[in-house]
Amino acid sequence: MKITRLRLAGFGPFKNEQVVDFERFDDDGIFLITGKTGAGKSSILDAICFALYGHVPRFIGAEQQLRSDHCAPEDPSFVELEFRVHEQDYRVYRSPEYERSKKTGSGVTTAAPTAFLHIRDGEGGWRGIAAKPQAVGLQLSAILPLKEGQFLQVILLAQNRFQDFLLAKTEDRRTVLRTLFGTMRFEQLESALDERRKNLGDRLAGVQRIVAEHAAAAAQQLRLAEPPDEPGLAWFVAARDDLNRDRDSAAERATGAAQAFDGAADSRRAAEETERRQARRALAANNLDALEDQRSHMEAQRGALRLAGRAARVWPHVRSHRAAAAEWQQAVDAETSARAAWYAEGHASHDPLAPAMDALIGRLGALVGVLSDEEALPELDRELSGLSEELSRCAGDLRSAQERVDALPQQIDYVTTQLAAATVAAAGHDDAEKALNRALDSLAAAHDSARCEAELAVAGAMLSERSRRTATAAVEYDELVTRRFAGHASELATQLVDGEACAVCGSLIHPAPAAAEGELVGAVDLEQAREAMAKAQTHLTESEEIVRGISHRLAQAQAVAGASGIDELTLHASAARTKLAAAAAAAALLTDLAEELSALRSDFDGAQARVVALRDARDIAAGTQRERAGRRVGLLERVKAHRGTYDTVTEHVSELQRELDCARTLENALTLSRQRGDAEDAALVALTAQLAEESFDDESAAVSARLDSSAVDALETDVRGYDADMAAARGALADPDLRDLPLKPVDCGPSLTAFTAARAALDDSLALQGSLAERAGQLSALVLEVTRHITATEGLLAEHAQVRQLADVVQGREPNTKRMRLETYVLAAQLEEIVVAANVRLRTMTSGRYTLEHDDSRVKGGARSGLGLAIRDEFTGQARATHSLSGGETFLASLALALGLAEAVAAQAGGITLDTLFVDEGFGSLDSETLETAMGTLDKLRAGGRTIGLISHVESMKEQIPARLSIDVTDAGHSEVR
Repeated sequence: MKITRLRLAGFGPFKNEQVVDFERFDDDGIFLITGKTGAGKSSILDAICFALYGHVPRFIGAEQQLRSDHCAPEDPSFVELEFRVHEQDYRVYRSPEYERSKKTGSGVTTAAPTAFLHIRDGEGGWRGIAAKPQAVGLQLSAILPLKEGQFLQVILLAQNRFQDFLLAKTEDRRTVLRTLFGTMRFEQLESALDERRKNLGDRLAGVQRIVAEHAAAAAQQLRLAEPPDEPGLAWFVAARDDLNRDRDSAAERATGAAQAFDGAADSRRAAEETERRQARRALAANNLDALEDQRSHMEAQRGALRLAGRAARVWPHVRSHRAAAAEWQQAVDAETSARAAWYAEGHASHDPLAPAMDALIGRLGALVGVLSDEEALPELDRELSGLSEELSRCAGDLRSAQERVDALPQQIDYVTTQLAAATVAAAGHDDAEKALNRALDSLAAAHDSARCEAELAVAGAMLSERSRRTATAAVEYDELVTRRFAGHASELATQLVDGEACAVCGSLIHPAPAAAEGELVGAVDLEQAREAMAKAQTHLTESEEIVRGISHRLAQAQAVAGASGIDELTLHASAARTKLAAAAAAAALLTDLAEELSALRSDFDGAQARVVALRDARDIAAGTQRERAGRRVGLLERVKAHRGTYDTVTEHVSELQRELDCARTLENALTLSRQRGDAEDAALVALTAQLAEESFDDESAAVSARLDSSAVDALETDVRGYDADMAAARGALADPDLRDLPLKPVDCGPSLTAFTAARAALDDSLALQGSLAERAGQLSALVLEVTRHITATEGLLAEHAQVRQLADVVQGREPNTKRMRLETYVLAAQLEEIVVAANVRLRTMTSGRYTLEHDDSRVKGGARSGLGLAIRDEFTGQARATHSLSGGETFLASLALALGLAEAVAAQAGGITLDTLFVDEGFGSLDSETLETAMGTLDKLRAGGRTIGLISHVESMKEQIPARLSIDVTDAGHSEVR
């Protein structure tokens, strides 16, 4: 922030308008504000503070003293300050409350405080952004986030104030720091936490009474020890956990018993397993001895199997030779039989066979066609029989069709007569329907008329009531209007204020204001009465519309219903409905009759066509019958001519075929006999060679040695079984599982006894475990029941403990070992930053002798600590109280601390750059050398374009600082700036 220009008038010692251009000191960096005592040097700083914050610290509660006593009533009082923040120029204008001359008339009036805030736009002009003190204050708080106290510690280091911070007590320093850094919220947090702790304690006490009642009931129910005075959920859980531990111990013992039982079972199984393995070993040894006894017998069986194998290779040739011999003998027998059959047909043994066969084949060929004719005769007979039956059926169908044709004309005439009668009856349907509709409309209108008469009676009564209410509302409104006009004078009298002009006559005095007669009628009363009257009129209009609507519907219903009553109209509607039903029935019958007549005529046409078709079918069947009968006569004559001595041609052909078959059988038998004789000779040669190869003397030796497959399978099974048993017996004896077994049979009795005892112990443990588990379950159920009542208190207990501990900590009580409140702790961190920044300047100004230290040690008597300051003297290496410093040392330490404080506050205020700084007095306590050092430190603050204004009466400073802002007192007593 950089202050660029100040304009003021009628403020403090300044009567006339004064302008201070601070930018003219930018090149110098440091300027001196000089003047006589009381001339108004500090008033320049007061004006800056007033422009930004609306008041001056040393005039709090006495703002009227801001106006210059030199001013006349017509002289203005204002302060206008221009400043720059973040490269943006602002101008704020304020005027305090003061007495001024009236604009009209004589005398003075109180001018209200005013404020305006402008911002420089891009074209160099000023644009207003806020008016009135409150709005300007809100805008400035956003533009310049430094509070007034921070501003006085950062930019305006007021006269004899900045050393107070160095020498203050902890509580006073806390007050200053909390104002600068706005940490009051932490104190509010402390109060809120303490109040919260009290509220939670009250709620917890009520809940704990309920919990104690449940605890007593729980202890009595489970016969536990007496519960504590303030039992919590932990007590219930501890009781449950104790029983659960007993249950778990029992479970562990049961587990141990189970393990012992498993060990005994393992021992028992091991003894039984050893016994079983010893039995296996004895069995294997016995089996091996038995197998050794069978060895000679099994070797004989092996020899028989080998001999049977050689015989098996000869046996196919034996079987082939025997089969060939049998087949040759069968062929010889068949040849003998065929010769006997052929000779039985009358042929001699010397007759050649081939010519006889040719002659038989020729005779059979001649009879093939005649045989077909003979086979066709039965089919012709069946066809002729079917034709006869068809002719008989056609004759019967023809008679029935002709009878139908003769009967249909009479039926057609009857239905035609019925159709004409129904047509006449159905013609009146439309008239009957219209008559019924008219009767129903009249009946409905009669009912509507009755309902409208009832509704009209109700609506008429409502119309009368609303008409009365409307008249009443109008009368009340007129009365209020009359009272309003009559009370105008009294109403004006209530607005008269002594000393202010009357709105009617302009007089400043009001000797006889009109008195009110009764309660005054205001504009609100009139508006409410007018709205009530308008609402009543609206309701009246609605009722009139309802009456008119019902009357119109009543007239329409009466016009439709006519003069007849509801009962008479009901009879008319019933009669019309009966007529309409009769016409509808006739119309339905009309359709059925028309369909029936059409069906009869179609049936008549079909019957006539059927008569014609049946006659044609009869003639066709008769012609076919005549043709088939003629063909049968021709076939029968040809068959008779070729029968010979046989009854049928078929028998003749069969006899010739049998004789031909005998010839062919003889021919085949001769051929087969020759072939099979050759095959028998070849089989004998092969058998003789195989017998020699297998070392058999003859066929009978091989047959004797041969065994059938079942015998071979049995022998092989015996041999393989013997070998397998032998291998199994030897393998069993060689099994590693049977090695190292004791020779003496094992005794399983002791292990069985131990197993029985372990099982009994396990049963007892399980019984105890089950009992404890059941009791633990019952207690757990009770804990759940108690938990249901106090679950809500868990959060409350935790919250109360947390809030109580937190409240104690933030208020500096135990367990806060530093006895430092939360706000003090926050401020201590800020103080440490301030001390660090201050020491940078203090080391320079004191040539490295003094540095400030933050002292957070506890003090005696239980007082609050945490914000102490000490000064370390590097010459002695000891820290001591700040009160021990001399006046000059105090000023230097205070100045360094003020500058450090300014930097810390500026950083907390959003990193505002401090381009303007004012220091009021305090340099007179420094010797020349120390003053030179202090001036050098201040001179370094000019870096970066900073401007520093100093207020001092020290002559040497006047010589060192050529840039000055002089405040002179005129002969009239008011001051001017030059």
